[in-house]
Amino acid sequence: MLDWQQIDTLFLDMDGTLLDLHFDNYFWLEHLPQRYAATRGGSVDDAKRIIQAKTDSQAGTLNWYCLDYWSQELNVDIPTLKTEIEHLIQFRPHVEDFLRELKQTPHRVVLTTNAHEKSIAIKLRNTALAQYLDRIISSHDLGYAKEQPEFWEKLQQIEPFNKTRTALIDDSLSVLRAARQYGVAHLLAIRQPDSQQPPREIDEFSVLDSFGDINPGGKRP
Repeated sequence: MLDWQQIDTLFLDMDGTLLDLHFDNYFWLEHLPQRYAATRGGSVDDAKRIIQAKTDSQAGTLNWYCLDYWSQELNVDIPTLKTEIEHLIQFRPHVEDFLRELKQTPHRVVLTTNAHEKSIAIKLRNTALAQYLDRIISSHDLGYAKEQPEFWEKLQQIEPFNKTRTALIDDSLSVLRAARQYGVAHLLAIRQPDSQQPPREIDEFSVLDSFGDINPGGKRP
């Protein structure tokens, strides 16, 4: 699936790749509408329609991922509301074993995420993720979402990498397309980012069903 002898740098996504996307989906589709309706009045269904329309209008931009933007736009404290369900934050199956093995290899391991810094802080507080990483880079630090070509140009400037010897594992097909366009050679898509949703059919990229299927350290049969 990945020839580790041909890889020096591994870029890993966070939400939906290393961490179960159920937390984020549940927050935006269920918890936030419930709390929005409770504080602003109206039905939960009305709140869902309002929030969906607003988020759709920002899809693919940094605003879509920015907690400060949505706190102001919706007039609610998004980070605080996220902490109300932070018990749902968890690694996807076999991820920690994979990261432990990866830590014993010479590969450079960099988290590249569209998540806002406040969201990253919540995730790191509830997981042991940080100890396995050489660096954490948020698209908010670079000024462009990972779906945009400018992100990869900026990333190259602050975290130089050989495109032909770099891998990206990500659940977003649009991000994988942007990385492919930039020239990243080794790409893997996540089949089931949300444990509560069915697996996806993906033909465009090689697909990772489980982190138990890839073996960076050569320790598992």
